[in-house]
Amino acid sequence: MEVKRLVESEIINEAMIWGDSISKEAQQSLITSLQDAIALNGVPGAIDFCNIQALPILSDLSQKYGVQVRRASNRYRNPSDQPTDEEKPILEAYEFNAENGNKSDPNIQKVENGEVFLYTKPIVIPGGMCLSCHGDPKSEINEATLQKLSQLYPEDKAKGHKVGDLRGMWSIRIPKSEVVKRL
Repeated sequence: MEVKRLVESEIINEAMIWGDSISKEAQQSLITSLQDAIALNGVPGAIDFCNIQALPILSDLSQKYGVQVRRASNRYRNPSDQPTDEEKPILEAYEFNAENGNKSDPNIQKVENGEVFLYTKPIVIPGGMCLSCHGDPKSEINEATLQKLSQLYPEDKAKGHKVGDLRGMWSIRIPKSEVVKRL
């Protein structure tokens, strides 16, 4: 076994690269599964899928990589996606940037006395498909979908978006020890 001397900047850089890779995989897994659910059962059926399967998909990724993957939003649909105290100021910074037309880049913070990295990345509404659940309830979300949303998410705050809107952020807690293992 080779002993390798690492500097903090190398570890942080690797955590950023890994966080970006994990967030892309999470996004792609959710979108692909959602598209399959829509093809099989339509948009209302896909809402059932999201209600039951979205969190387990993220949990599986968390276990696969030894990290904690989640989404956070102030305009959440699922109450489990409410931001934590650690996530709130970062999410608010992304919201400020979105409201003022500024670009938001991924971010990494040291938490838990530097033993964990909190990687965050904005989630933006990428295209029209998302608006069938997250768009204008009067013009983009059909009645069957609205009924299903109301049934499964009575406190839903995730409607009224447009393409390009900030939907929330990826939040990935990455243990420093796991990053070091990769180097």
